[in-house]
Amino acid sequence: MASLDDRSGRGPSRGSGKSTLAAQLACTLSLPTIELDALYWMPDWQPALPELFRHRVDVATTADAWIITGNYSQVRDLVWGRADTLIWLDFPLPLILWRLLCRTVWRITRQEDLWNTGNRESLRMAFFSRDSILLWALKTNRRNRERFAADITDSRFGALDVQVFRSPGKLRRWLRDLAVADA
Repeated sequence: MASLDDRSGRGPSRGSGKSTLAAQLACTLSLPTIELDALYWMPDWQPALPELFRHRVDVATTADAWIITGNYSQVRDLVWGRADTLIWLDFPLPLILWRLLCRTVWRITRQEDLWNTGNRESLRMAFFSRDSILLWALKTNRRNRERFAADITDSRFGALDVQVFRSPGKLRRWLRDLAVADA
């Protein structure tokens, strides 16, 4: 069981590459993936009620093995308490912002339906809103990074194998080694 986390302390993904990594790991390890955003977001960008979100995560993580993407503090006890490995993509902020910008523009252009909710990113929401994911990433980066660094040492989550990657190159090397070891 692996949990793929970036620096975020709440739900919106940060463009660090969690979903791409999850797909690669799922292929290499033949494990299902669980996307926390899909369990959290309802239509019209409404969050699921906390009890419903926790229930969804509880049910989704009862299997013996899985890969989960995301990092929501509301369910961290469930996810980290059941995971054996935590992967933190601690990439530099400029790289994250670039990836986030590219992903956002791609989703806007394609009018991608996110998590089968009817939710779509828009120019207004992405660039001209106080709720802009790009603005949020800029404003919360340092605080969330510090909080996350402290949380991974918290013993109440058990003995997690924490893998921290500060560059895509180191992550690629680790993935190559994993694929060789799994073969």
